[in-house]
Amino acid sequence: MKKIICFFMCLFFLPAAVYAEGIDGVNAKSAILIEQSTGMVLAEDEADERLPIASVTKIMTMLLIMERIDSGALSYDDMVSVSENAMSYGGSTMFLEAGEQLSVRDMLKGIAVASANDGCVAMAEHIAGSESAFVDMMNERARELGMENTHFMNTNGLDEDDHYSSARDVAVMSRELLTHNDITEFTSIWTDELRGGKFKLANTNKLVRFYTGANGLKTGSTSKALCCLSASAVRDDMQLIAVVLGAPTSEERFASARALLDYGFAGYGVTRFCSAGEEVADADIINGVSPAVKAITKEERSSVGEKTGAGEAERQVRLNENITAPVNEGDVVGELDFVRDGNVVESVELVAAQDVAKKSIPMIIFDLLSGLVGSNFKEK
Repeated sequence: MKKIICFFMCLFFLPAAVYAEGIDGVNAKSAILIEQSTGMVLAEDEADERLPIASVTKIMTMLLIMERIDSGALSYDDMVSVSENAMSYGGSTMFLEAGEQLSVRDMLKGIAVASANDGCVAMAEHIAGSESAFVDMMNERARELGMENTHFMNTNGLDEDDHYSSARDVAVMSRELLTHNDITEFTSIWTDELRGGKFKLANTNKLVRFYTGANGLKTGSTSKALCCLSASAVRDDMQLIAVVLGAPTSEERFASARALLDYGFAGYGVTRFCSAGEEVADADIINGVSPAVKAITKEERSSVGEKTGAGEAERQVRLNENITAPVNEGDVVGELDFVRDGNVVESVELVAAQDVAKKSIPMIIFDLLSGLVGSNFKEK
């Protein structure tokens, strides 16, 4: 019944609120558009207003799940037992039965595609022992990510006092979720099935089917939150995230997200300067067991800007002078500048690719003697 009520509220309920009109084509209380790799904000309107976010909450739930999978603490094949408590949750569900066991992979499908409230609770209990303990983990992770306008009361976004976030904070956790590459294997599913085909899944995010490059992330709608969406899409190696909160209808949330994404893809592009760990030069080492060490880029460097057709940036390497052993892997040994039209547009530190030990005293003496002998031989 809750699911039916939410559906009709999104279709027909038009509150007396004033909707954001600062971004063309966007009709919502709050909205933001960011580029994923840099976090650069391309457009925003009332992005820090605290609002209910409905099932967009599940982005944080999925983030905690993915972090445990990628750390090895959880496996896609682990089996999750369903409690009476998890089964009791209504709204959007995957119709879990108490005592049933599903894999983490299937639970993720249910959460990402069908927005399963019961699946969220089952996973929370599996990971933390209880939903309340898992919610504490959600709030702690939000603090770590700098989400200043967020507080969670549950794992699924059902309306509850003191459960809120902001468009900017939703973009932050969406950006973090997308660093886990596997997640889009779930959030980009249009249709699938569980329980050997007995239960069909259909994605609540229409953009996955009807917007080129869409790969997630999560819809949400309740009578309090109205219609919300964190939409992600990738084109030409640029991943964008559009967050829309408090749209008056379901169609307007999709239209608003589409307008934001269109604006981003039409006007902006990503320049990838370098990847992390890229070999750039050999840095000379004084008194090292090796005379040089590979200098590699410390991290990826990219920038987002308006499409201008600017040429490729020239690389200029600046290695530190008088680098003396011992050198530890990761020590800074120089810098790589990217120069365009005489101006440095980006820089990245160069670090040692491996340890280089200091020569022992006997080795240094041997080198000195070898140098003297060689010098005398040349003179003769």
